[in-house]
Amino acid sequence: MIKRDEIKYIRDLCKSSYKKDTKCFICESNENLQFHHFYSMTLLWNKWKKENNIIINTVEDILDHRERFKLDHSNEIYEETVTLCKFHHMEKLHKIYGKVPLLSTAAKQKRWCIKMKEKINNGNTIKK
Repeated sequence: MIKRDEIKYIRDLCKSSYKKDTKCFICESNENLQFHHFYSMTLLWNKWKKENNIIINTVEDILDHRERFKLDHSNEIYEETVTLCKFHHMEKLHKIYGKVPLLSTAAKQKRWCIKMKEKINNGNTIKK
């Protein structure tokens, strides 16, 4: 029986190699930082399982497949990411794109982060 969400076992494997920044990409705050994947790991995992006809019934099933998943999606897991403060992550990005953003919105999320950063750099502050 699986007591945790499947994706938590994947994150346990990947976490130590995340390229976290020490400040928010958008506002450069160094408080309440959170790591965001532009490609939802949950959706990637589910899509990957379906494409590879993988059925998960036990923790051992997850552990048997997570390394291959990590290799197949290393770009999305490690490169297509950003460090954001809680405000820009939860109150802004996820309010726009949803709690679990669709994989098809990854490029839009990335552009949104860049636009928000540019607004701040051009003197248009975003109120918290």
